[in-house]
Amino acid sequence: FFFLYSHIPSASTKKTEIYVTKQSRSSRCARSPQTMTLSSLAITVAATTSTTLKKQSRNSKFSTLALFFVATSASSAARAFSSSTPTFLPRHHQQSLSRRSGASSTLNNSVIYNTRGGSLASIVGKKLSLSRRFSSTQIEQEVVSEMDEVKAAASKISAADKLALMRQKMQENGVDVYIIPSDDPHLSEYVPAAYMRRGYLTDFHGSAGTALVTKDAAYLWTDSRYFNEASLRLDAGHWTLMKQGQPKVLTIPKFLADLATSHYTTNSKPLKVGMDAYVHAASFAKELNEAFADAAKDMEGDVPPTIAAIDTLDGKQNVVDSIWEGRPDLPKNPFRVHPMKYAGMTVQDKVTKIRSEMTEKKATMTVFSALDDIAYLFNVRCMGDVETCPIGIAYATISKDEVALYCDPEKVAPADVSEHLKEAGVTVKSYGDIVSDIESHLSAGKKNKVWLDNGRSNYALSRVIPEAALIDAQNPVTAMKACKNEAEMEGMRQAHIVDGAAMANFMAWLENAIVVEGRSVSEVEIDEVLTGFRAKQPGFKEVSFPTIAGVGANGAIVHYRAAEGSDLLKYLDRTQPILIDSGGQYEYGTTDVTRTWHFAEKPDDEFREVYTRVLKGNIGVDSMIFPENTPGFVLDVFARKALWEIGKDYGHGTGHGVGAALNVHEGPHGISPRWGNKEVLKAGMVTSNEPGYYEDGNFGIRIENLLEIVEISSSDDATNGEEPANKKQKVAAEGKKFLKFGKLTLIPIQKNLIKVEIMTDDELNWLDSYHQEVLQKVKPLLEEGTPAMEWLVKSCEPIKRD
Repeated sequence: FFFLYSHIPSASTKKTEIYVTKQSRSSRCARSPQTMTLSSLAITVAATTSTTLKKQSRNSKFSTLALFFVATSASSAARAFSSSTPTFLPRHHQQSLSRRSGASSTLNNSVIYNTRGGSLASIVGKKLSLSRRFSSTQIEQEVVSEMDEVKAAASKISAADKLALMRQKMQENGVDVYIIPSDDPHLSEYVPAAYMRRGYLTDFHGSAGTALVTKDAAYLWTDSRYFNEASLRLDAGHWTLMKQGQPKVLTIPKFLADLATSHYTTNSKPLKVGMDAYVHAASFAKELNEAFADAAKDMEGDVPPTIAAIDTLDGKQNVVDSIWEGRPDLPKNPFRVHPMKYAGMTVQDKVTKIRSEMTEKKATMTVFSALDDIAYLFNVRCMGDVETCPIGIAYATISKDEVALYCDPEKVAPADVSEHLKEAGVTVKSYGDIVSDIESHLSAGKKNKVWLDNGRSNYALSRVIPEAALIDAQNPVTAMKACKNEAEMEGMRQAHIVDGAAMANFMAWLENAIVVEGRSVSEVEIDEVLTGFRAKQPGFKEVSFPTIAGVGANGAIVHYRAAEGSDLLKYLDRTQPILIDSGGQYEYGTTDVTRTWHFAEKPDDEFREVYTRVLKGNIGVDSMIFPENTPGFVLDVFARKALWEIGKDYGHGTGHGVGAALNVHEGPHGISPRWGNKEVLKAGMVTSNEPGYYEDGNFGIRIENLLEIVEISSSDDATNGEEPANKKQKVAAEGKKFLKFGKLTLIPIQKNLIKVEIMTDDELNWLDSYHQEVLQKVKPLLEEGTPAMEWLVKSCEPIKRD
């Protein structure tokens, strides 16, 4: 230890505080520093200096010595600090732990971390995998911590001061309006901290929203999922909340067109609208220009063809960046190879299929901008670039003679990644070369055409392609990725089995804490404990989205996120329900589940009524049999029918696609009352099924399962197998294919919240059948006699029908 410490300059000169956290059984959320043995300290120092050894000295003797200290210390340290309950770190440390422990590790009870140096070393049980543990040490960025830093930075400066600085910069750049979206250059739902510009400016951090600043006003558009949260976060004295989809609320193009009309009438000159071309969809720029042209036509008198113009301020700094002190750096975390046993299809085979479709479209180049498309195409994943999403910052193109990946060189530095891409015939290019390469391809031949999806690509890429050379259509990867092959689907099934085991352990702990011990447990601790149990499962990487743990009124905030020190933070006890929406990213699959729990001895009758109707909606979708080529919106009514019967509804969609070890939200399909998405449902797709009900200021209810879409043959039961035998019918084989849903999520539904009298026999049969499937698949992963096993068996007992 002393030899290591004295030979690493960065470690010896850095003031370090080391703690071991240990959960106390007797007190709520007790966390206290424990005395460390020398062997335990050696683990921390070895891990802390591991990256330095690799990056600075490159001395194999030092690296070997570091590994030696870890290997000789792990078992004794684990014994020294062992306990039967897991340790729960702040979320960013928890996720870093899962990132670094690897598939063969198990999360033990003690975690050692450096509170100032940024490094984290974990004792991950007796199955510590040294190779996996140290292969990840180069990932130093803790994404969730950076997001917290963005939130802190946003709160430090008042809305008035930030807007004053914005308007000063807008004036310097000669624009009247500036638009700030949620997006990065890849139009991602979740973005790296460096692109959280809208969050920094508005202090609203939901995943969807667009800010617009004028010389004398500021607006935020967001959808119904975030109405509640946005109204709480925005400074109402300076920001106006625009509730998308509500009556009399204009869209951004229509709002700006009206503003342009007024501006031209008053000033006799066009309105200048500033925007960053790299973070707006090409389709959005087109909508703006069309709205401006239409508004000009409606004006009387001598009016120019357009009364407003987009100014992308090329060559100038993004306006928000110019006022954002301490903006985080762009991430450069390395890719990892996604194994064939989980991918199910080689890169070469994917490229061949894409080129075949390009021939049909008469495209000579296809451009891929969405990060999950690129991860899927090249069978790679990444940890740390985008919070909770296993994707890395990059572009890609395919032409008849080249497959190119545009990214930072550090992302392909690992030898196995470099070799994997080389074998697939992939050329790695600089991230910044994408626009010039598109231009070069077009100039190389007059007949060359570029296939680019304007709805999923930024304006900077699209505007260099002449309209005659543009094939604006859904790119071929989107459909390939949506319909999982058997290897991908098997990985998804396995992920949900282990996720069910994690949830059984968690619920046994939570029920004991609330009902037996009589504790009040904070939303943050619930988040941390649940993540801890997931981290014990093989192949766990990180959560699949920020956990939503909303007690009471916070459950009505659809995308609520608990935080220490927040005025909204609540504690769960027996008097209030909790809505928990959570999921895991595993090496082989992605999960997303919501359950609403209530530990009251006698839950409120009205609450049970609504809960039961939400469950009926879930069953209504789950048990559907439908013909092929049915759009998702057709099924949405079955999720809402029971709620509509008592004059209630919910504002969000019912279902979204889910990636296979990829993004938890994936297109192109969905289940929603909005008819705009006419994408048909196909076998191999995965969708969520999540009806809910939200009463602002009181509670939220949501029950969500993930489902796989499977084809029914003429010999299959048309009833999905849940109804009594006398009601079974056969699907007529008349040349038309029918589809049904298969269950992925394996987590019990709380039975004592169900009003049996408003459930049908078929619905009760469905519930019992579902619980039997949960028990059959999850039980083998639990030990007999454990609290988790007891909770699972009890929760899966047939429901009492009297």
